[in-house]
Formats: sequence, C-alpha cells, structure tokens
Amino acid sequence: MRVVTDPAELRQASPPPLVLVPTMGALHAGHLALVRRAREAAGPDGTVAVSIFVNPIQFDRAADLEAYPRPLEADLDRCREAGVDLVLAPQAGAMYPPDRSVTVLETSLSKTLCGATRPGHFDGVCTVVLKLFNLFRPAAAVFGEKDFQQLAIIRRMVRDLDVPVDIIPFPTVREADGLAMSSRNLRLSQEQRADAPRIHRSLRHAAGRPDREAMVAAAREGIESPLNRIDYLELVDAETLQPHPDPGRRALLAAAVFYGEVRLIDNQPVAPAAG
Repeated sequence: MRVVTDPAELRQASPPPLVLVPTMGALHAGHLALVRRAREAAGPDGTVAVSIFVNPIQFDRAADLEAYPRPLEADLDRCREAGVDLVLAPQAGAMYPPDRSVTVLETSLSKTLCGATRPGHFDGVCTVVLKLFNLFRPAAAVFGEKDFQQLAIIRRMVRDLDVPVDIIPFPTVREADGLAMSSRNLRLSQEQRADAPRIHRSLRHAAGRPDREAMVAAAREGIESPLNRIDYLELVDAETLQPHPDPGRRALLAAAVFYGEVRLIDNQPVAPAAG
C-alpha cells in the first residue's frame, strides 16, 4: 500500500480504473464496506484509493473540528488489512494555500437539512471533493447513503460541472442495534451510546404513518429523550430535498440529533404515497 502525504505525488500514475473512497478518517466497519464496494468496481487489477483528511473548511464549529478523532496509524492499518492500494493523508496546509480564494458553491440542494443548520458546510464539502477528484482523477467514487444530502449534492456537482466521475452510492451500514455507523459515535458516553439507536428506530417506525404531519410528529416523539436535542427533523423530497415532497416520488425522513456536543445524522426512505 502506498501512503502519500503530499498531494503532488498523486501525479504518479496508478493502475486504472481508480476508485476513490473519500473519508475523514477514524475508519470503522462502514468505511470498510465502502472499500469493498470500491474493490468490486475497480476489479482485482485496478486501484482502490482512500483519502484520510479532516477537512477544516466544512466544519461550522471550531470545537467539533478540534475534537474530531484522528487515529491515523490505526486507519492505515485498517486500510492495509482491507487491501487498499493508495492512501492520501495530507495536512491541511498541503491541501489549501494560505491565500486560497476559490470555493465551490451549491445553491439549491444545500438549503435544507444539514445545509440549513450548518452554514458553509457543503461549500467546504464540494470544494474538497472536487479537489480530490482533480488530484486522483478517479473513474468512480463511493459515498454512503447515511450522508444522503452530501451524496445528492456531490451527484449534482458532478452533473453540473461535467466532472467525469461515476458516483457509486452505498447503503447505510449500521451497528447491530440499528445505530448508523459514524466516527462520531466514538465520542458518545456509554449512556448516550445506549440511547442513540432510538434515532433510527423512530425514523423507521414513523415512515409508515399516513401523512407528513403524523410522520414527523411520531418521529419526534420517538427520538426525543432527556439525553439529546433535535437539530432538525424533516420530511423532504428524496430528489430535490425540498420540504414538500412530490407525492408521486420517494421522500426522505431525515434527522440530526445532538448528544451533548456530538451531532448524529440518519435518514429513512419513505415510499411514494399510494395513488
């Protein structure tokens, strides 16, 4: 496995096709599932690449950036065990010149959900992902559906900017009790960790309610506990991410929930309304 810290070294060619798994590190079984999907797409002779970079420009809270776990050596060990061929693990200074002045903006899909409560977050996401695409020149990249809004925005960016990368979605990977796997789970207390599976359980149960108001109310009732506070809870169109879903299309019931300073996100697809 080749480990690169200087992005310029990526100019050295890797066997095509190259399939990228962008991460911020603290790798868990969910990330490794993305790596396995990348290997399927790349084939035995292609290149599976992983980026490990805690991207500072997508954080809206300095404390969250500072507290984000960075177990680089353990991450590299996991990549080796998973058969990753190439890892980029740069410092922020190697990715962003001190006088940088260009940012990628998305102006529609980022106005709801996480985009509404984390100003500038998706500007940072789009900017770093486009940089990674330019550096790696991948044939494809794998993104998890837990970050559904991020996946939708990256797809839109690729479409609108004619970026020649195939975006491969991957279903949310969960713990045995239903909690969506996340690097942030490491920061939960034992009591918070025991409580957090209520997020997915409540979204899943509420998704069967007959109308929007009943769905959101049922999800809120199930999620709320003395240990958390809801950042947002919304039913949106799964394609446009707007808050009034087209009844003929799939919707998405999505939530972000704080446990102390730890913010967890999850979502549940909702089938189109019966005709």
